[in-house]
Amino acid sequence: MGGIGITGIILLVLVALLLFGPNKLPELGRAVGRTLREFKTGASEMMDSNDKKSEDVSRVEVNQSEQAEKNNKRLPD
Repeated sequence: MGGIGITGIILLVLVALLLFGPNKLPELGRAVGRTLREFKTGASEMMDSNDKKSEDVSRVEVNQSEQAEKNNKRLPD
């Protein structure tokens, strides 16, 4: 499939005009814009929290490996 062309977009706009009317379309556009903005901020917050968690996990792993190295040291015979 090649995607939606110019004629497809025009057809969708005409159907939207018929269904919702010219007065409701700006309200629908604003609602869609707000929804996309909230989704984008939520996704970026989730990605930031995942980055922080992965940094914390790597720090714990480094600290555990350092502790294991300290515990593996033997006293001379």
